[in-house]
Amino acid sequence: MDLRSSVELNNGLAIPWVGFGVFQVPPGEVTYRSVIMALEAGYRHVDTASIYGNEKSVGEAIRASGVPREELFITTKVWNDDQGYEKTLKAFEASRARLGLDRIDLYLIHWPMPSRGLFKDTYRALEKLYRDGLVRSIGVSNFLVHHLEELLKTAEVKPVINQVEFHPLLFQPKLLDFCRRNDIRLEAWSPLTRGRFLDHTVIRGIAERLGKTSAQVLLRWDLQHEVVTLPRSTKENHIKENARIFDFELSDEDMKALNSLDEGRRIGPNPDVFAG
Repeated sequence: MDLRSSVELNNGLAIPWVGFGVFQVPPGEVTYRSVIMALEAGYRHVDTASIYGNEKSVGEAIRASGVPREELFITTKVWNDDQGYEKTLKAFEASRARLGLDRIDLYLIHWPMPSRGLFKDTYRALEKLYRDGLVRSIGVSNFLVHHLEELLKTAEVKPVINQVEFHPLLFQPKLLDFCRRNDIRLEAWSPLTRGRFLDHTVIRGIAERLGKTSAQVLLRWDLQHEVVTLPRSTKENHIKENARIFDFELSDEDMKALNSLDEGRRIGPNPDVFAG
């Protein structure tokens, strides 16, 4: 396996196991250079969102990189303020224009916002975009089991991805199991805990024993749970370091030790209450 290794989604489309995230990466030169460095390092999967404000910079980097479009997998997301059927269709066109792409590989609902009751209408818009051939796959982000259960009651196209906060401190085994049983691939945002737990005794201990970094251990943990993972960095050495996760394996004991760290501890908002 390497950065171009992929897994087949429930609609037959292949997504690279490891992507490059650009959350909180400033638009302009920082995003542009970060994406260029990631593509030069071998990444072929880039994840952005309208709320990040850097779609234009991502698109510019993609075009400047010289990497053929057919080798790339590009994800973006509809933000909370743009939910609803018609607003989502307009928001998608704005994202597509900023990225400068004819088609998006994956379009996600960024948050369920259950209090507003709009995610079913929003998803209907995603289904239209999918049927019209403007997106190659559709899915959701930050959906908990009960949100997915509600969506699946009316969805005509099953979501291929549920992108959620996922790391040993927030393992979410019930959500992982639900997605597996329903052929929805789980994808991890903030897999490196935004750096907050890289010095955790258990994580650091495993890393030192294996001669790896804590970041590499966390990303490998994702892969061994068959979870697509989205590390982020603006530093070239870390971008390359995060890619070196295919030359080792975590033992069953290591996996159990990391799983046992689960405290339900969120870095980001609770999807049941967050409305943006």
